[in-house]
Amino acid sequence: MIGATRGTLAGAISPPGPATLAQRSLQAVWHPCTPLKPGGAAEPLAIVRGEGLWLIDADDRRYFDATSSWWVNLFGHANPFINAALKAQLDTLEHVMLAGCTHAPAVELAERLSALTGGALGHAFYASDGASAVEIALKMSFHYWRNTGLPAKREFVCLRNGYHGETIGALAVTDVAIFRDAYDPLLMQSHVVMSPDARQAGPGESAADVAQRALGEFEALLRERAGQIAAIIIEPLVQCAGSMAMYDPSYLDGVRALCDRYRVHLIADEIAVGCGRTGTFFAWEQSRAEEAPLPARLWPDFLCMSKGISGGYLPLSVVLSRAAIHEAFVADDVGRSFLHSHSYTGNPLACRAALATLDLFEHNQVIEQNRLRAQWLAAAMAALGADARLANVRQRGLIWAADVHPELAGEGFAARFHQAALARGVLARPIGNTLYVLPPYAFDAAQAQWLAQRLHAALDFVLDPSPANEVCHAA
Repeated sequence: MIGATRGTLAGAISPPGPATLAQRSLQAVWHPCTPLKPGGAAEPLAIVRGEGLWLIDADDRRYFDATSSWWVNLFGHANPFINAALKAQLDTLEHVMLAGCTHAPAVELAERLSALTGGALGHAFYASDGASAVEIALKMSFHYWRNTGLPAKREFVCLRNGYHGETIGALAVTDVAIFRDAYDPLLMQSHVVMSPDARQAGPGESAADVAQRALGEFEALLRERAGQIAAIIIEPLVQCAGSMAMYDPSYLDGVRALCDRYRVHLIADEIAVGCGRTGTFFAWEQSRAEEAPLPARLWPDFLCMSKGISGGYLPLSVVLSRAAIHEAFVADDVGRSFLHSHSYTGNPLACRAALATLDLFEHNQVIEQNRLRAQWLAAAMAALGADARLANVRQRGLIWAADVHPELAGEGFAARFHQAALARGVLARPIGNTLYVLPPYAFDAAQAQWLAQRLHAALDFVLDPSPANEVCHAA
């Protein structure tokens, strides 16, 4: 009966005649971040399986996943250890609501994440994705100030060219025009202050000098509006969707000190930069590298995690906060409670994937290995980085980026490079004219060299599409 029903439905909705998976997808799926153009969109890459660093299509062509599938995959596709953990969890508990119930994976994950901050942060609040985590942190901050008798503190501050997600609240603290502008009439208005992006350095100015200028602009705003500002939200060390803008760690020290001085919450968005991407488990740990472990007073007030926390397997996000913030919601009056949820909050399968991810960090010396991989990546990308057609070559941990000179890149550079890289066996997705790689933690020195050579060949073809630079797919 089930098979017959499915066959009837498939016959009703499928296009006539044989169609590839990519063609069916164009008919059935509204793809994210994909413009709908007259004449039809380019066919998506149809992936049928993954193995470690590689994504494999129906014709058995292999693609190096240089973006970690939108920055989520940590230990490679179909990782045997995470697979086994999920299979065991499937036989135990797939889901139960977290309102009025609890379960071991949610509790254990919250305890272990808190321990990674030395107990400075805890009371994990679970959600499904990064934008939802940002929404939660914004709402918690506003509600905290209301519960503590300061309801006027309801404004937020974000950095220029910062990105925090695409829900209404997250867009309100996002300053990337392509995502925000269409929805601006729906959004609350936030304060936008200077980014510490080191590319803004003037003659004789260091990255630390740029950070100090940015802090000065933030403090000028605080002197005027601290009584109305609830929080500032920042991406520590790297503004990823903001063309991989990187900045000096001294900014983190400075923004923490200013938030303390003017009594404003600090929200660290570690959704993309957490889980070892920058050389430490939390990027925030680099704010005072000489003080280890980081003193409790120097952590942010809220810390948002998602993407890699589940190893790239299942939707999950977490907001950690200080005990004093949690305490402000303890009351008999239900109006003081934080009434936010979704049906799959703290899903046991997602939490189990995250616990397996933390196990890999703990038992495989991942942070130490990533520092070695960062050296391999830097060495491999050196020739590409020395190409005169690139500027602002930069790296933080396992994130490498460089900007193609705009006059060379021209219109549509990102799409053209994406296709050229696919033809050379690499899944890469530039941000505007910014090339970047953000690979899983599973490559060796030889694979890093292979990746760099393929990316360089793709750049040659895009900037000079002559027959000499053509190549067929080979992985």
